[in-house]
Amino acid sequence: MDLGLTDRVYVVTGGARGLGRAAAEQLVADGARVVLSGRSADSLAESVEALGDNAIAVVADNADPATPGRLIDEAREVWGRLDGVLISVGGPPLGSATEASDADWTGAFESVFLGAVRLAREVAAALKDGGSITFVLSTSVKAPLPGLGISNGLRPGLAMVAKELADELGPRGIRVNSLLPGRVETERVRSLDDAAADPVAARAAAEATIPLRRYGRPEEFGRVAAFVMSDAASWITGSVIPVDGGITRGL
Repeated sequence: MDLGLTDRVYVVTGGARGLGRAAAEQLVADGARVVLSGRSADSLAESVEALGDNAIAVVADNADPATPGRLIDEAREVWGRLDGVLISVGGPPLGSATEASDADWTGAFESVFLGAVRLAREVAAALKDGGSITFVLSTSVKAPLPGLGISNGLRPGLAMVAKELADELGPRGIRVNSLLPGRVETERVRSLDDAAADPVAARAAAEATIPLRRYGRPEEFGRVAAFVMSDAASWITGSVIPVDGGITRGL
């Protein structure tokens, strides 16, 4: 299937590693150009080298109010256009809701929630008909995950913001969707397993709850992200799409 991504330009936050990197790899493989952002200059440089001439990077923190403008300007200055954004942010600190301090909640809100909303709002103002905004959230939108109290609190709210944005931006031809990854083989998921007393047993127990009986591969998520962002998905908006091997049991 031709996704129609040739020469399209997308901002990918958190694009140096994990799910953001997986999405960027697939976008570039299908002919798109990407502006990667993240807080680590070294990781971003490695990603740009691996992705080639269709990738550039901007060191930026989603919590910084100046970040959206910098990313939009970079896309326009280098490639003369902007077609969408994949908003992927790192996971907030581990721990239960009762263990998290006010500082933990505030820091995560600034980056995970407000930073994502701000980025979507400012990119939306820069997009034309056919633009796409995609949030990378978590299955915690549907059901809480043990030991991820802050994430459980913030991500469902982002999913509802995405729903509202789909209503607001639909008349302009801009689509807004959310992806709910389950346990995909990334650094973040490995850190969750490693936090257990027996990481091997923790992984085996987690895999036993997944109908496909395995963790996802980053490229499997990346392919779904690229499709949802592309014109091939032009009739999909306001959707909350699990990419989780079937672990989400509810409708």
